[in-house]
Formats: sequence, C-alpha cells, structure tokens
Amino acid sequence: MMNLHSAAAQLVTLAAEGEEHGGNHNSLNPAVTGGSALVILLLLLWITTRFNRDR
Repeated sequence: MMNLHSAAAQLVTLAAEGEEHGGNHNSLNPAVTGGSALVILLLLLWITTRFNRDR
C-alpha cells in the first residue's frame, strides 16, 4: 500500500510543478486551434451530406 501512496504523492508533486508554467505550449494559439477544428468539422459535415444521397 505504501507504493501506491508514494506514487500518488509523486504525481501530486509533478502536477503542482506543471501549474507554475501555465500548462500551455507557446505555439498553441486558441483562435487558430478552434478555427481549425471548426473548419475540419464543417468539412466532415459537407462530406457526410455529399455521400448521403438517399433522401
């Protein structure tokens, strides 16, 4: 049981160290990431509607 406790303590320490840096990578821009996701989802929607010709 002590191994589980020490592993949990190490994970808590690791998580606390990660909060100091903000957790975001410098190259990730939220607007670009969200815009790209929107474009990809709209493209998938368009492809799906093109192949669904049974209506």
